[in-house]
Amino acid sequence: MALAGPATEEHHLIRPCELPDAALLRRYQDSGAFADCYCVEVPGAVSQARYIEAFYSTRLFKIERSLLAWLVAKPSTDLQAAALAAGSLDTFAAWRVEARTDDQLLMCDFQGRTRSWLMSEAVSGAEPPGTRLYFGSAVVPATRAGSGRSQMGFVFRALLGFHKLYSRMLLRAAASAVGA
Repeated sequence: MALAGPATEEHHLIRPCELPDAALLRRYQDSGAFADCYCVEVPGAVSQARYIEAFYSTRLFKIERSLLAWLVAKPSTDLQAAALAAGSLDTFAAWRVEARTDDQLLMCDFQGRTRSWLMSEAVSGAEPPGTRLYFGSAVVPATRAGSGRSQMGFVFRALLGFHKLYSRMLLRAAASAVGA
């Protein structure tokens, strides 16, 4: 996908995509968990730290943060989002850092069932230079007592459509927040 200028239809086009081969989220997809991946290309160089801070500080994500503070007593602030982005904080709201590289962040929720993953990469050969932002999630199936079988469950299936829409909305908000 070529980068498009601000006035074109492709600007901030969020699309489902395959997980990159080196994605930290891939281990969950490979183990049979549900995993998804969305991406968008934005003009300019966007560092991973800038992307992380923008993602967790958007107005849309602040609604989720407020709900987490109220429902599960896991409050968070924009200053904590900045510290997470800078690599000086390993817990944020209802998540903890599971893995981190220069261009990726993998977070695990406090119950160990879901993962959130952010990745940024320079778009090679793009004129003007650009960055591809990725956002993905994984849901680890629960093991049923008695049978030992893994399954996703009714709630997961019922909320999957909302999850897909919300994931796109979060990525769009982050892309806008990085000034693209």
